[in-house]
Formats: sequence, structure tokens, C-alpha cells
Amino acid sequence: MFLDKSRVATHLLAVTIAATIVGAASGVGSWALFEALDRATELRLDHGWLVWLLPVAAFILGAAYHYVGGTANRGTSLVVEQSLPPVDPSAPDHTPKIPYRMAPMIFAATFIAQLTGASVGREGAALQISGSVTSLLAKPFRLKPSDMRLMLIAAMAGAFGGAFGVPFAGAIFGLEVQQTGRLRYEGLAPALAASITADFIVESLGRHTPIVEIPVTIDWSIALRLVVVGIAAGLAARVFIGVLHGVKKAMRDLVSWVPARPIIGAVATLALMLIFGRDYLGLSLPLVDQALDGIAASWWDPVLKILFTAIALGCSIPGGEVTPLFVVGATLGSALSGPLHLSPTLAAAACLAAVFGAAANAPIACAVLAIELFGAGMAVPAGIVCIVAYAISPKHGIYEGQRHGSTKDLRPTAVLPHHS
Repeated sequence: MFLDKSRVATHLLAVTIAATIVGAASGVGSWALFEALDRATELRLDHGWLVWLLPVAAFILGAAYHYVGGTANRGTSLVVEQSLPPVDPSAPDHTPKIPYRMAPMIFAATFIAQLTGASVGREGAALQISGSVTSLLAKPFRLKPSDMRLMLIAAMAGAFGGAFGVPFAGAIFGLEVQQTGRLRYEGLAPALAASITADFIVESLGRHTPIVEIPVTIDWSIALRLVVVGIAAGLAARVFIGVLHGVKKAMRDLVSWVPARPIIGAVATLALMLIFGRDYLGLSLPLVDQALDGIAASWWDPVLKILFTAIALGCSIPGGEVTPLFVVGATLGSALSGPLHLSPTLAAAACLAAVFGAAANAPIACAVLAIELFGAGMAVPAGIVCIVAYAISPKHGIYEGQRHGSTKDLRPTAVLPHHS
């Protein structure tokens, strides 16, 4: 018995040490990516003509991913899928494989996309970079398939935690995003080690996540109005997922030559820009800053950000979904705050977390994210909005590799009797 416990403890220590290395790599990768994207955004704002190169950039990226990308085409969904254990425990187990080329390809692609104004995010790129780099550990560390899957959980946790300065939310995200309604607790220590390490590395390299303490007063009236915000957040996630998948299906059905799809997305983006302006190009972080500063957003802001982003991603322009969904959430909460007589910063902060949580099927991680970013007072408001939004959102989220382990209606599932 003592020897068994000793082996378990030794294995857990070894896996946690490996996860710490993964977290350090995730932190360095996230820092380098975000520094590069800051420069790309500055260049685009200083040289407005760069947006007119978006169709050319989209064609180059589409051709590169189609002809040499291989499985890297699947992006974050591949990392999520490869972190899952086999559905059938009796089936032969294989070491998860994330192509090494994914890291340099998504780094370059996201830089080019931001430089030319595509409405795509950056955190999905960080997840892919972390997953790809983690694959390098399999051989030198002689990791078993089950341990490699734990390292991919750690990679996702490190990328998310380091990206936003939210180590606890990052750890939960790495566990929660794999499968709805199921958490793999054996991955908790590696995920936490990787997320804390990544956050420390990013902070040490000079990128600091500002903590905005939001004063919160909660009563039954405010709680009920927050339920309305949660319903709106869930519906926004549902609309985004529906439009995104609709655009993807239309591209598959109507455009047989894959490299042409990003060109269509780029031309559509420029057409929308000519009609609605440039606020919705790139990350659109100023819209988040304004919402959190209490400046009321227009009802058009979340609608247009959904449209710009779903078209870009649906037409296979490489990038992530996280930051655009944060923009959708923050602006939606801000727009709702007036009619609902809520604090605009409170509504924006809670909805920021809830829309992405609903779209990614990760409500717990995003509620914790709100607490880490906006203070402990956000626990109840964020919890209400994130849970309601999750219940409203569709079963299938933004990550196609995610496994569905439970219903979305929050009712307890029946437990079938076990027959030996």
C-alpha cells in the first residue's frame, strides 16, 4: 500500500514538474505573440492603407494553410480534441499529436491578420502555440499518452491564464473546455502549475493585466436584472455560433477551392468597414475599455462585432474567438445597463465573461475570470450571468473538438445502474 501511494505521489510530482515547464513555454509564447500583435495593431492604426491588403493577406494565409497546414487547419479544436481520453477505454491508446508547424503558422497568420484588420482574436493563437510546443515534450520526457493529454490540459491552462493574468481561471478553463459537464480532476495540479507559471512569466517580462475593482451592491432586484443580462449573453453566444457555423457551411457548399474562402471573407470585411467604419476591425479593444469605463455602447456594437468576426473566422481567416467575444459581451452589457438601470461597468464586466463562457461551454472558468479581473465583489453577479448564459447557449460551442458529456438544461442526468 505504501509503495503504491509512493508511486502515485512520484508520478504526480513528475507530471506537475513537466506542467511547470509547459507553463513557462506558454508564458513566453503568449508574451511574444501579444508583443508582436501590439506592434501589428500600432502599424495598422498608423498606416490606414494596410487594411486594403487584407484580401491579398487572406489569400496567402488560405493557400498556406490549405497546401502545407495539414491538421494545423483545425486550430484550437484540434488541441481540445487531442487532450481528451479515448471514448472506448478498451481501444488502443495513441499519443496525442499536435503538428509542430502549428506554432509558427498561427503566430505568423495572427500577426498578418491583425496587421491588415481581420476581426479575429489572439488567445486562440496562444492556445495553439502552447499545444504545439507541448508536443515537443513527448519524446524527451517519454510521456505516456495519458500524461501527454494532461500536458495538453496544462498547455491550454497556461495559455489562457498567462494571456489574461488569471491563473485560477486558466486552470479551470483547461479542465472545463474539454468536455461539457465533466472535469478531469487528475489534471488539476498540472493545470494549476502551468497557469500560475505562465502568469508569472508574462508578468516578469513586463506585461501586466490591470485589475479593475468594480464596486458591487447586490439585492434581489439587481439579481433579477442580472438574470436578464445572462439571457441576453446566452442568446448572443447562440447567434454568434449560428452565424459562424452558417458561414462555414456556406463556404463549404459554395466555394470548392479552399484558398478562395478567406478572400471572400476579406472582401466582405472591407465592404462592412466602408459601411460601418473601422471600430470593428482587429481586436476592437477600445470598445471594451469604453464599456468598462462606463461609456454607454450602441446596440449596434455587439451585433456588428459578431458579424465582422463570424465572417472572418467562418471564411477560414486564421485567428481566435476569445477577444472578439469579450468585445461582444462588454458592449452588450453596456447597452443593456441603461434599460435595466444597472451599473454600466457591472453589466459590461459580467457580460464580458458570460458571452465567451457560454460560447465555449466554460461558465465556471469565466465566472472565476471575472472575479480575478474585477474583484471578489463580482462573484455573485458573474456567477448569475455566466450560469444563465450557459443554460441558454447551444449544446455545440465554438470548439468542434469539444466532447459533450452532459445536457445543457442543468437538470441532473439519470444514472444507469451498473451491471457487473
